[in-house]
Amino acid sequence: MSNVKPRVRAGRKAAEPDLGFNWGTANSLLLGLGLVVVVVGYFALSRGSITLAPILLVLGYVVLIPSSLLLRRRVQEPGE
Repeated sequence: MSNVKPRVRAGRKAAEPDLGFNWGTANSLLLGLGLVVVVVGYFALSRGSITLAPILLVLGYVVLIPSSLLLRRRVQEPGE
């Protein structure tokens, strides 16, 4: 193994890899909505609801929060 460092020219910024994760306002809104639905679901559970609470908890944990993490914005590349 060599301890040779790659040369970086002065004035040039090293290229950063694009990880493909762009957090936008839609992601924030879905995450916030998911958290509100989960809190309302736990509140309904504490009030004794046996039908509404599980529906809200599943909706929050299985649908809204994962969709907020998986939703991606379409970034238009130059020249497309």
